[in-house]
Amino acid sequence: MKEFELIRQIQQQATPPGTGVILGIGDDAAVLEIPAGRHLVAATDTLNAGTHFPLETTPFDIGYKCLAVNLSDLASMGAVPHWALLSLSLPDADEQWVQSFIQGLMSLAKLHGVSLVGGDTTRGPMSISLTALGSVSPGLQMQRSGAIPGDLVVVSGTVGGAAYALEQLQSGDEVQEQHLLDRPEPRVALGQLLAGHANACIDVSDGLLADLSHILEASVCAAKLDLEKLPCSDALAKVGLEARYRYQLSGGDDYELLFTLPPNSLEKLVDWRRQLDIRLSVIGEIVDGSGVECIGANGQPYLIEYAGFEHFGVNG
Repeated sequence: MKEFELIRQIQQQATPPGTGVILGIGDDAAVLEIPAGRHLVAATDTLNAGTHFPLETTPFDIGYKCLAVNLSDLASMGAVPHWALLSLSLPDADEQWVQSFIQGLMSLAKLHGVSLVGGDTTRGPMSISLTALGSVSPGLQMQRSGAIPGDLVVVSGTVGGAAYALEQLQSGDEVQEQHLLDRPEPRVALGQLLAGHANACIDVSDGLLADLSHILEASVCAAKLDLEKLPCSDALAKVGLEARYRYQLSGGDDYELLFTLPPNSLEKLVDWRRQLDIRLSVIGEIVDGSGVECIGANGQPYLIEYAGFEHFGVNG
C-alpha cells in the first residue's frame, strides 16, 4: 500500500469519533472539545521492535499494547481517557499487518471509550508512538509527590509475571502466562476511584523498586517493604524465592498501579477490591528517611542487588 491507502485503511477500521471530537482523522490536525470544568491530561509512549516487544509479537498484540501502556499512564493520574493519536513507522505497508494491528488497538479503545483521532505514518524501522489524551477534575490529579510517613504502600494485580514470561520466551521455554506480557490490563477504573484518596500514585512499567523510588524521591521519604506480601501470578508462584523476588522487584512491564494511602484506608481497599474484582495488596509502608528497606522471609532484612529497567543503562 501507499501512504494514503494505509491512512484510509486505518480510518476505515477506526470506530466513529466519540464525544468531544469536532474533527478526527482526515485533516492536518484533530479538533477536540475538552469536557467543561476538566483539565487535559496527556501521555506519550514509544514502542520499538526488539526493545519494548519481542520481534515475533503478533500485530494484534502490538496494537493492543501500544494503547494499554498509555492508558496505564492516564490511570496513574486518575484521568478518564478520551482520545488517541498514533504515529506508525513501518519498513513496509503490509495491509494484513496493519489491519491486525488496528484491530488490536481498537479492541482496547472500545472498552475504554477512546477515539483514534489522528497521527502519522512513515517508512522506517518498526516503531510505534501513541499519545493518549484524557481529562481529570481540577485538583484531583494524582502525582508522585504526595506520599507521607505512615501511608500504606499498595499495588494492584500481580507483579513480576510479565518479566518471567519474557525470560521464558527468550529462553525457548514454554510461556505459561503470555497474556501478562502481550496484553497488560490498564487499571483505568481503579485510577479514577483512587483520585482524591491516594496520596501518591505511579504505574509499574520499569519495575516495582524503580517506580517506587520515583515516588520516594518526589515525596522526600522512604519505604519499608514486606517481600512476603508481594502478589505474584500463578506461574511465578512456582519459581524459587530468590528468582521470584528478582522478577517482582525489578522485572517491569507489569503496568499495575503502585500507590500510597492513609493508614485508615483499609476499609476502602476492601470496598474497591469487591467493586472492581481486582487484587489490591498492601506491601509496605512509607517511613521517614530515604531509600527502600526490604524484609524477606522470616522477617530478615533482604539485600537488594538489582534495579529496574533503565532505557539508557546497560539493560536499556
